[in-house]
Amino acid sequence: MKIEIQSLFLKKLNRQVAYIASDKPQAARRFKQKLLNQIRTLESHPLKHRKSIYFEDDTIRGMIFMGYVIVYKIELDKIIVFGLMKYEQGFK
Repeated sequence: MKIEIQSLFLKKLNRQVAYIASDKPQAARRFKQKLLNQIRTLESHPLKHRKSIYFEDDTIRGMIFMGYVIVYKIELDKIIVFGLMKYEQGFK
């Protein structure tokens, strides 16, 4: 399965990485690298994570990573990663 990362997700990720980097640049790089590696695991195990609590759609899932939720949609031939939020914030 192919993974498609939407631009809104990348903007949110880069904003969060920049915020972390303002205090700890190396931690920010590690965070981004580990998060992207976790996203790559979806290729072989797209159903591994729970159904999103923010959507009434079984194909939309939420992967929890270090206090963040990465929201993605499983389609027939691809996985679309579109959301990044702090777990406590809710989806906006």
